[in-house]
Amino acid sequence: MTPIFTPLAELTASLRGQGYALLAPADVAALSACTLDELNALVPSWDLLAPDNYLKDGGRYRRRRHSCFVQEYGELTQTAHRAHWQPVEYNALHGGMRRMFEPMDPAIVSQPGWQKLVSALGRACTEVRGTHPWYVEAHQFRIDTTDGIGRPTPEGAHRDGVDWVAVILIGRTGIKGGETRIFEADGPNGKRFTMTEPWTLLLLDDATVIHESTPIQPLEAHGHRDTLVLTYRANSFQGD
Repeated sequence: MTPIFTPLAELTASLRGQGYALLAPADVAALSACTLDELNALVPSWDLLAPDNYLKDGGRYRRRRHSCFVQEYGELTQTAHRAHWQPVEYNALHGGMRRMFEPMDPAIVSQPGWQKLVSALGRACTEVRGTHPWYVEAHQFRIDTTDGIGRPTPEGAHRDGVDWVAVILIGRTGIKGGETRIFEADGPNGKRFTMTEPWTLLLLDDATVIHESTPIQPLEAHGHRDTLVLTYRANSFQGD
């Protein structure tokens, strides 16, 4: 399914009206007040991700890194490294576990493109919800086809227990599948599409929509799909 992009000028209205917005790569760069070259400077770090050793389905298909930040008064500050935690109400598969992943590479976090991207999305959240300290969790993911199939969302269609979720495609190589699906949390409507262009960005209101990505399968050896997931939660991290 071909994505139908949200015009950048309609970002806030789309988030308020339908609970999500899908931005084209050029608009992601424009929103972040940076160039695509600055964003692409982050991409090599996806080759350095560590295995996810917490997968309860026994899979070997996911690699990741995770770091946390607080955005307040226009400043983005990285916190001390901490575990990722979700309640079982939001993640029936891995909820209730304190999962300590390898942190993001400091050289990436210090890149101008990183600071501009994360801060810009925080401002977009503020436009809709008002001013809050935003507690941000950043997840770098690589889903591969080591086992013949890779599951971007092994927990299935879900919410994350935060205010906002940003899913950003970094790249996909030698795979099929990986379709993104969005459903109303309290209604019958849904959307489905496949993100194919690097730096395509889906921003979701976690209170109003449920999301998932379908499994990937190989078209060639060493196929994989790389994403960046950023969650924004007002006033505290989950578990605090």
